[in-house]
Amino acid sequence: MLDNLTQRLAKVVKTLRGQARLTEENIQEMLREVRMALLEADVGLPVVKDFIARIKEKAVGQEVVGSLTPGQALIGVVHRELTELMGGQSAGLNLATQPPAVILMAGLQGAGKTTTTAKLGKWLKERQKKKVLVVSCDVYRPAAIDQLKMVAEQAGIDFFPADAGQKPLDIALAALDYAKRHYHDVLFVDTAGRLAIDAVMMAEVRDLHAALNPIETLFVVDAMLGHDAVNTAKAFAETLPLTGVVLTKLDGDARGGAALSVRHITGKPLKFAGIGEKLTGIEEFHPERMASRILGMGDILGLVEEAHRTVDHEKAQDLVRKMKTGKGFNLNDFKDQIGQMRKMGGLSAMLDKLPAQFGQMAQQAGSAVDDKAIRRTEGIINSMTPTERTKPELIKASRKRRIALGAGVQVQEVNRLLNQFEQTQKVMKQFSKGGMGKMLRGMKGMMR
Repeated sequence: MLDNLTQRLAKVVKTLRGQARLTEENIQEMLREVRMALLEADVGLPVVKDFIARIKEKAVGQEVVGSLTPGQALIGVVHRELTELMGGQSAGLNLATQPPAVILMAGLQGAGKTTTTAKLGKWLKERQKKKVLVVSCDVYRPAAIDQLKMVAEQAGIDFFPADAGQKPLDIALAALDYAKRHYHDVLFVDTAGRLAIDAVMMAEVRDLHAALNPIETLFVVDAMLGHDAVNTAKAFAETLPLTGVVLTKLDGDARGGAALSVRHITGKPLKFAGIGEKLTGIEEFHPERMASRILGMGDILGLVEEAHRTVDHEKAQDLVRKMKTGKGFNLNDFKDQIGQMRKMGGLSAMLDKLPAQFGQMAQQAGSAVDDKAIRRTEGIINSMTPTERTKPELIKASRKRRIALGAGVQVQEVNRLLNQFEQTQKVMKQFSKGGMGKMLRGMKGMMR
């Protein structure tokens, strides 16, 4: 997300050196780069103007202290203002009401409301141990009700059946009554969307809100809409008393400007971000962490939290020992790690949270590792003998042919795997030399 902004800022930081104080003159070029990057990322012009003005006001006259460069000092200002622009602090779901807590999902067709409903239901069930019921009031879109039933089953949450011949309000009220009688903690109501804003849709969702009195009314918006996302957000905010926003498809080709614009336009917090098609592909939106990721600082804390939930801790401790010593990392460990990547949402989700400079190095080591490649890699490693896995240097031409035949791949695939493993070993050695520690200390300095 916002890779262009990250790259532009990194380039200018390198050129802004040797100044004892930030002045309007020496930050002019960087502000211009920030302005251009935000506009290219589809951030609304009024938002950009206000943002740039605030940065200039906070930065000009600030002294460059300690070991910081002027570029790092300015990045600190940009980070604080980006965090503030996206809401300042994270805002989770408010469930402080007599159960069931009703959550109304609103947005245009195609924004991902139905999938997001199931993702949030699964998230609440697994993270907060809530008993969740979902219902679809979309009687217009073919198979909309069936779609929610299918993803609810996959998510392991309860589904309230409905019929396309019923009225949306009748469906919602029946689901609410069922949730009360069966002691559900949370009821998600998935409303109908349209391809564009129209009076009928808005009247229907307004009536549903009045009848259900939901504690949360979430606006689901596709991050790839760009400027259209802002217009849609404005229309929904004028119709409904929104309590928060969920941005979907942040992992796609989205320019990401919606993340910065929607909060500004609606005045409501960004609560969650969709980061993949899988039902685990959703995360709480943390403005400070997102600002760090945009500025190339990564989200180490988010990565650690995800690892804590999914990683085998005994294997993790063994891996840490090998990272510290720089020795003993073999193909068995490599197989374990790519399996853990899959549990954590895939390699791309992990690399997105790493600081830019480290993420680029890791990207080179694992650029070929997608879901299909992970399965292929596991097959190749499974075709090796225990000795070959612990001592990959023994694998020469004849062994490669045998391994390739056993895994049903070409010899080139075995070579590619061994090259990937070698690159990963280099990354591990970087850890053992304290590279990450130095990098984190530098990031800490920029945040002062």
